[in-house]
Amino acid sequence: MGNDINDKSTQMNYIQNRIDMLLKVLDTIDPETAGVEEIDRIIEMLDELEEKCKQFRYNWEE
Repeated sequence: MGNDINDKSTQMNYIQNRIDMLLKVLDTIDPETAGVEEIDRIIEMLDELEEKCKQFRYNWEE
């Protein structure tokens, strides 16, 4: 997926960027025409963000 993200500052920037990306996706969804695929994509993005946060949390404990 790319280079390892080891320092706390870079990790926080990564999380912020992913949240910004999620917000942009949410802004582009038309609630009148959205379907299950859009909801599934949001869930997928949230799951990926959760996994990264857990990984970073583990790294911060070391």
